[in-house]
Amino acid sequence: MSPARTDHDARRHDVSEAVWRVLAEHGFAGLTLRAVAAAMGASTGLVTHYFAGKHELIAHALDILEARTQRRPRLEAPAAGLPSLRTHLLDILPLTPDGMAMNRIWVGSWDVALSDPALFAAQAVRYERIRAVLRAAIEDAQRLGELPAGADARRLATTALSFTHGLVVQALFDPERFTPEHQTELVDEFLAGLTAGVRRKRRPRDG
Repeated sequence: MSPARTDHDARRHDVSEAVWRVLAEHGFAGLTLRAVAAAMGASTGLVTHYFAGKHELIAHALDILEARTQRRPRLEAPAAGLPSLRTHLLDILPLTPDGMAMNRIWVGSWDVALSDPALFAAQAVRYERIRAVLRAAIEDAQRLGELPAGADARRLATTALSFTHGLVVQALFDPERFTPEHQTELVDEFLAGLTAGVRRKRRPRDG
């Protein structure tokens, strides 16, 4: 690799790190070319070499957020089926300081994504991908007899993600009430509700 290319890649890495620092401290509302330049101790002109405007900067920030979300430490599912579904739901929640910061940034991204068609489409694909992961775990749980076989796995995945995202928002606004322990309890109660039909079917008849 040529020295010029190496320098370019290193500088782009520095720019990306500066974008992340601004996001972590100020969210998307404070993400500007000037703020990124200030975080680097550089001129705004240098940053515009990489981003033609605010739209490209935001798109890059979402890419960084997605990559960091994928790389962050995750819980290991003890088994397929319901334990795997539980693990996926817990991984979404703000159970750690890092998870709290990551979720705060994601929620802040919703406004910019809703107002831009390209970003809107990218976010819609991302949520469809999450639902697909949850659906696969649900289908495994159905095959293992842990969830009702006749239930619509796609609808259950949508319900599970809706529940989890609602819990994320509540935990962000009221962390003292929605502690990691309480969030985990609510997930377990939610899953217990999904398995109620299976438990009733297995219950022996009276008499």
